[in-house]
Amino acid sequence: MLKGANIGLAALGEDTGAVVVGLSWSSAAGDGDADVSLLLLDGDGKVRGDADFYFYNRPAAEDGSVQLLGKVPTENGSEDRISLDLTAIPEDVVRIVVAASQDGGARFGDLDDLRLTLTDGSGEPLLGFSITDATVETAFIFGELYRRNEEWKFRAVGQGYETGLAGLATDFGITVEEEDEGEGEGGEVGEAGVGGSGVGGTETEEAVVTVPAQRGPGAGTDPVPASDPVAVPAQAQAPVPADGAVGGSVPAAGGGADRAAPTTARPRGTRTAKKKVTLPKAPKKSLAENDSWKPARLFPVPSYKSDREREVRATSVLLSVMAEVPEFGRRLTAGFGAPAGRMQTFTEVSLPHGDSPKRPDGVIRTERAGKLWTALVETKTNGNPLKSEQVQTYMDIAARRGYEAVITLSNDVALEGSPLVTVKTDGRRKHKVSLWHLSWAEVAHQAQMLIRHEGVGNAAHAWLLQELLHYLQHENSGCHGFQNMGPAWVPVRDGIDAETLCQGDPRAVEVVESWERLIRQVCLRLGGELGQKALPVQRARRGTDPKSRRAELADRLCEEGKLSAEVRVDGARSILSVTADLRTGKIRTSMDVPAPDGAYPLSVAKRLLRFLEEAPADLHVETLLDGRNGPRGTLERLRPEPGDLLPGDGAEITGFRLSLFKGMGSGRGSAETGFIRSVDQAVDRFHGSVAAHLGQFEQRRPGRTRQPAEPSGTG
Repeated sequence: MLKGANIGLAALGEDTGAVVVGLSWSSAAGDGDADVSLLLLDGDGKVRGDADFYFYNRPAAEDGSVQLLGKVPTENGSEDRISLDLTAIPEDVVRIVVAASQDGGARFGDLDDLRLTLTDGSGEPLLGFSITDATVETAFIFGELYRRNEEWKFRAVGQGYETGLAGLATDFGITVEEEDEGEGEGGEVGEAGVGGSGVGGTETEEAVVTVPAQRGPGAGTDPVPASDPVAVPAQAQAPVPADGAVGGSVPAAGGGADRAAPTTARPRGTRTAKKKVTLPKAPKKSLAENDSWKPARLFPVPSYKSDREREVRATSVLLSVMAEVPEFGRRLTAGFGAPAGRMQTFTEVSLPHGDSPKRPDGVIRTERAGKLWTALVETKTNGNPLKSEQVQTYMDIAARRGYEAVITLSNDVALEGSPLVTVKTDGRRKHKVSLWHLSWAEVAHQAQMLIRHEGVGNAAHAWLLQELLHYLQHENSGCHGFQNMGPAWVPVRDGIDAETLCQGDPRAVEVVESWERLIRQVCLRLGGELGQKALPVQRARRGTDPKSRRAELADRLCEEGKLSAEVRVDGARSILSVTADLRTGKIRTSMDVPAPDGAYPLSVAKRLLRFLEEAPADLHVETLLDGRNGPRGTLERLRPEPGDLLPGDGAEITGFRLSLFKGMGSGRGSAETGFIRSVDQAVDRFHGSVAAHLGQFEQRRPGRTRQPAEPSGTG
């Protein structure tokens, strides 16, 4: 679509009652990012209250009409998605504004490929709109959905702001109060922020929203408005009561020492916080007489006699928890086009198909406003691959019966441009069936995010998710995520060692794909531990298709003998790099840390070593100069002599490269001596002992004061 154009959704497809909006961007440097937000507006073009503003601190409506699904990696960047159930949007909402913002002085002109896409409930693309004129803007309205004559339409807007999220929000009736960044760490979140009216509260005439002064490096949990359901970070919770009840607690005033003080919003009405429950990180003291006593589990994991038993049990455990914990069920299905309604799940359902009935592993049904959304589920555990013919059968059954989706679930991780199974769709059928994939690692990640960081509705739900997570992580469950580098791993490794592997070898492409799957799983695991989004960074020329990009990486593997990847953790300034050198058998984890502006070189070196006080002695520190590398050494040698990091010629220090090295496992699996296990351990060690302590060392560059861009007409 062109800027300013509009179109009715009914003209684009039949299944437009629920849609998914995707905002995507890329960066050649790999360091661009933005946060999506959404506003519901009435006939006057203003929000009806603070509950109509959705952003990273308030990601979902309680009725499920709006759900911010979070970022997913794309080939050249990332995409942030929003699920909208248009049939559930209140009648007095006439416009839905879809926007994004940046912080810390970052500008949208620094990002490439700014694009909005709209897909229907089956995942079928409906439209796209690209923004090509971004320059100094720190916030952008990508587009808007609006009602016209009982029909929803879309308009491509492309309007920019130079005043960020605060300036954009103000235009739509939201009053933003920001405190100065330096007002101490004892700042306290006010009694209300973004969110609906609390229990016994009173509505205000004008919405007031809390916007963080800074989402800087080393940030923990973003400021949580108390009128929202509170998701309590594990480290801020009070101990579990002695009666065994699990409860949440409001984060202590002052937050973490690594982040700026939150701003405080003061609305005119009184709001009462509705708390959500997370589980404490430290378990309470056991009453067992000795360590040999094992606690009773809701989902015990016995020794299975067959893979079929594992699949049946894993499917039943997962689907039952999805039905009983609405937040979890919605989290897993919202991205597949499922509405937010009453969910029921079934196992071993018999469905007619030719001469003999077929039995999918499970069925998910969601009802909203009398309409049913149905998905068939095919499950694999213990590393067993999905079978194309089996999935094809379920796609055919779903098409004939009018079901909306088929969901596959296995230890494998799906990649864009490299389908796990190949299926054919009958273009003559009017009804479309979408095919989606979930990794067991993603299921565990979503459960961990809810019970450790974001919270769920009550203690029983938190306990159910904890039992599910324990089951998934048990060695006998078979639900361990990506665990095998594939049959090409050993021949490629040996070929690199013997220098006999040639460019163009298809086995090298297989290894590159396995490496990409492994890194995506590392991101899921790391993000679940931290409570932050972690995504792989893709560096490729614009317009490069996945097949060409992986072929280029495979040729580089054959030439250099190295597999490399980069991981960005949301809120961190620096990118974590992982390199596996198949020639030397070592894994290098590293991070380039920019030097703070305007400080004396020796003071910078001393400050860095002070923050690395708990880091391993074998950490390599290298000084980065403009266009070249400077002095380097291990932390053990540099601690008594920080001046050894300074260049002898007085050249300007631009930053430091911190690196740890670890021996690489040779096996293709995840056993103790396997390659996958060694990569996991290397990333965990570096992030836990090095990266986690660098937040305060990294200093944000000062932003500029900008004025809002001239608003475009809405027509």
